[in-house]
Amino acid sequence: MIVPVRKRYKVVTEKNVPMKTRDGVTLYADVIRPDSAERFPVLLSRTPYGKLAAADPNGPNALYARYGYVSVVQDCRGRFESEGDYDTIFQEAADGYDAVEWSARLPWSNGRVGTTGQSYLGLTQYLIACNDPMPPSLQCMAPVSASSDYHASWIYHTGGVSKWGWMVPYALFKGLNTLERQGRTDLVEKMKGYVEGGDPVGPRMTRWGLNAFTPLTDEWYRHLPIKDWGEILKEAAPYMVEHIAQADDGAYWQRANVNHFAETVTTPMLHVTSWYDIFAEGGPTAYRSISANSRFEAARTGQRLIIGPWGHLLPYTSPSSRGAGDIDFGPSALIDLNETLLRWFDYWLKDVANGIMDGPPVSVFSLGENRWQQLADWPPPAMRQVRYFLHSDGAANSLSGNGSLSSVPPGQEPADQYTYDPDDPVPSLGGNNLTIDMGVQDQRPVEERRDVLVYTSEPLSQPLEITGPVTVELWAASSARDTDFTAKLVDVHPDGYAQNLLNGIIRARYRDSATTPQLMEAGKAYRFAIDLWATSNVFLPGHRIRLEISSSHFPEFDRNLNTGQPFGEGTQGIAAQQTVFHQEDRPSYIVLPLIPR
Repeated sequence: MIVPVRKRYKVVTEKNVPMKTRDGVTLYADVIRPDSAERFPVLLSRTPYGKLAAADPNGPNALYARYGYVSVVQDCRGRFESEGDYDTIFQEAADGYDAVEWSARLPWSNGRVGTTGQSYLGLTQYLIACNDPMPPSLQCMAPVSASSDYHASWIYHTGGVSKWGWMVPYALFKGLNTLERQGRTDLVEKMKGYVEGGDPVGPRMTRWGLNAFTPLTDEWYRHLPIKDWGEILKEAAPYMVEHIAQADDGAYWQRANVNHFAETVTTPMLHVTSWYDIFAEGGPTAYRSISANSRFEAARTGQRLIIGPWGHLLPYTSPSSRGAGDIDFGPSALIDLNETLLRWFDYWLKDVANGIMDGPPVSVFSLGENRWQQLADWPPPAMRQVRYFLHSDGAANSLSGNGSLSSVPPGQEPADQYTYDPDDPVPSLGGNNLTIDMGVQDQRPVEERRDVLVYTSEPLSQPLEITGPVTVELWAASSARDTDFTAKLVDVHPDGYAQNLLNGIIRARYRDSATTPQLMEAGKAYRFAIDLWATSNVFLPGHRIRLEISSSHFPEFDRNLNTGQPFGEGTQGIAAQQTVFHQEDRPSYIVLPLIPR
């Protein structure tokens, strides 16, 4: 890596600089800039969380300013100092466009603009790319830990199931500022009764006693009907009514789907995400869709992707973070993201030949061997998709987990059956979460349940690397007209520790189309494709590959009540008898992206 030599500047802050949007609303930004008469490139970030921390002398915005950038941190519409009404996600496309062009005309700007930020501050970047055309002053972007498809990993999840563990707690958290702006302190106190502890502590603490990582109480996670939350949050988060009503994918969500606009994306992007991030879908999907589909060569060749082993926030708020959950992935997991971002911006906004665009475009961290590797593309060109079939001796749902997993196709084997009761759902245990526990956890407690089918390979004699997308093809039937099927990929260590790698879910009504739901015929066998997203993991010698199949993962995902009613309307569930097939004409299998060693 080329070691940069950068000029340092003293920093000054301009508070509450106003910007008028195209529809006449005034948004306010703090500008942290070099104390110099020169003009500099602008790095824009837009936040719903309040820009008060923008001038933190130890934060990234001050860091960028010290090295010759104008850091513009703007309160989103309807948030904190900015005017207007807040409509999460969708408002950020037009407002983001306006903010880019306004930033380019600031008296301290040289007209070259990049964007930066993590989580919702990554969302506001991806939404700028949903403009056709994109703002002409925008020259590069660096979205970190953000979804690129808000029906696939923000409000809902790939497979059409709501991100229930996150959906309402996050709306409660953001609704606090909305209520404060309305003077509704009475409702602020009422909202504390919905969350664990009533007065929780944790990261990103607010003066209201709630934070973005506070789960609901079990009573409120289980509250039915779900659509009641539209009424409960009508003052704090009025958009929840539509989010619940719009369970199907389609035009409502596609206006905020970067991949839907990939053809018109003009801008190089550095996508950063992590294997246990709640929005891990975002970076790899956007990288792939823009690289393949953009009409503009600079965008096609200017995409870069970094995927680390962390959870959502840890590598960016804690320098000691080396993993997520139970496992420390070692010193190699640590990266200096700020330095990487500075090199990215120096190249695209200051024309510094620093080598950031040299070499392979994709860097991923491989679990198991705990090392970084560089790839020529995503998915990896060397990836070989191999089917590992589910086999049954008729006792896969026993406490010993007797189902097996191998590359040998099934014959006419007996089906496995279990009962899914929405009143007793399988609990979430780590994974791609945020409000509830995230990252690596031992899965053996849930594998002991009789409503979880467990299929395990023989111990491996050689290392086996998988790097890329993982899917499960499941042949199954249900006594219900609608239900869910879940799949979880696990790395079983020699001591029995069951490390979760990936999990996914499919709502049966969306088995053929995310936009056009269709109920099942009770008892009829159907094929279900379950998207587990992607990982990079080396199963070491002595380890075993395991696949869990069930019908719930609560409260990460909402419970399917098995009644076939529209999402949010059910008040009572019924038990469903589930059948998983292992036959020559109905093979169930997981598709693993094997990498030759």
